[in-house]
Amino acid sequence: MAITIRDAQPTRRQFLTRSASTLALAGIGGVASPYLSRAADRPNISCGLQSGDVSTDSAIVWARADRAARMQVDYATTESFRTILGSQSVDALPDSDFTAKALIENLPPGQDIFYRVRFDDIADARISGETQVGHFKTAPAGKQSISFVWSGDTVGQGWGIDSARGGLRSYRTMLNNRPDFFIHSGDHIYADCPIESELKLPNGEIWRNIVMEEKSVVAHDLAQFRGNYKYNLLDDNMRAFNAQVPILAQWDDHEVTNDWSPIGSVDESGYDEHGASRLVSRARQAFHEFIPMRERPEQAGRVYRKASYGPLLDVFLLDMRSYRDSTWNKGDDQAATYILGPVQLAWLKRELAASNATWKVIAADLPIGLISLDAIALGDGPPQRREHEIADLLSFIKHAGIGNTVWLTADMHYTAAHHYDPNRAVFQDFEPFWEFVSGPLHAGTWAPGQLDNTFGPAVKFEKGCSEAQGENLAPCFGLQFFGHVGIDGSTEVMTVTLKDVDDRALWSVQIAPRPDVRANRVLSQHF
Repeated sequence: MAITIRDAQPTRRQFLTRSASTLALAGIGGVASPYLSRAADRPNISCGLQSGDVSTDSAIVWARADRAARMQVDYATTESFRTILGSQSVDALPDSDFTAKALIENLPPGQDIFYRVRFDDIADARISGETQVGHFKTAPAGKQSISFVWSGDTVGQGWGIDSARGGLRSYRTMLNNRPDFFIHSGDHIYADCPIESELKLPNGEIWRNIVMEEKSVVAHDLAQFRGNYKYNLLDDNMRAFNAQVPILAQWDDHEVTNDWSPIGSVDESGYDEHGASRLVSRARQAFHEFIPMRERPEQAGRVYRKASYGPLLDVFLLDMRSYRDSTWNKGDDQAATYILGPVQLAWLKRELAASNATWKVIAADLPIGLISLDAIALGDGPPQRREHEIADLLSFIKHAGIGNTVWLTADMHYTAAHHYDPNRAVFQDFEPFWEFVSGPLHAGTWAPGQLDNTFGPAVKFEKGCSEAQGENLAPCFGLQFFGHVGIDGSTEVMTVTLKDVDDRALWSVQIAPRPDVRANRVLSQHF
């Protein structure tokens, strides 16, 4: 089925556990009448709702209009909206492709927050479109139990939305887990992977994609990058998930192009007057327009940040793309190399040292020990090239006495649990830690990769496609994965479970927290 984005107006959806009366109630109490004009004249929500970067007292609410309009957001602690906590309005204009983000603040901690969004005509506020309702939960102020999910890799390798096969089913499965939030580890889109109308499956069946013009070619211009996000938001499962679960988002390579680096990844448009890739700049703009992230006035476009989720958890979201060198990760290349960059690495050390949370989750867009020309590990032996940054960080964590770090990532298109131990490692100046890999959400599945021994990883579990199945196994064969993390509010034990698209628990581990003993010395020398 071919469509354009003008045809992709999402309908109002019932939430899985909430009645349709929520939406009816949303139209009561101060919402402008929708009957002042014909339906075609009213601005409407075109891509569902999203929330993100939730804290104890604030969050970002996102929506996109189908034309220039003014987004109106009301928020409350009940679905009835009987008592409104506050309201915000933000203009959705052509410069941002009619997307709008509202920062809502002064929220109570550990509380379900319901928000309703509509778009008003900019010239006449009496002309309003439909109202849609979303939900998120603020981070707790005390030691309450927490659960969240993570994964990555959405609509990759040509596997788009096949409605007859249930669309992006992993989002529905994750929603059924009722997480407090979702970490998307990157590859929200595959800007370099066009969607064709049909693909032949190994069993002779036909995979039939919904197609749209902007997603039919490799993205180069801004409209095409934006179209990749709008394509994904055609899916009912994703929109239902986004309306209920806030996101902590980071990015990887396919938001721009395969294996991109800041310098060297260009198209025919080349570089701007500041030496920045115009291709990367267009991709970055679309990412920030369509992802519900807080803007950082001190550093526009920055992706790496810390998200505090109460006294039990801090999440450190890394950016392993924007500050890397432009070389391939080869042992015979002795040029200076980095994947985090000195500024981000110094920030991460400072924030880890300052964190009082029981658990410090480091959300990376690439794994540490899986050998890859594009990532960190490049083979057995002592640290080389990009591994030096990781060795420096792990050594710092040990000597600063920072306990309970756990690494989460996706990218590899299979799921795995890796335990790193200095007793198995060539580089030994660090404390043992876990790394968990899970994905894809909706992309081709790969076979498990090869680990190197630099930091002593051991595979405790892994599941991907077999050699007989081959690479790029279609999502309909069930090898789509996400991870679930639960932190008990009383014992503070973390339980990590690796799951598949059908919500089967494939493997699980309970990790008891260790005392977080900080070294009694000045840490500034490491910064």
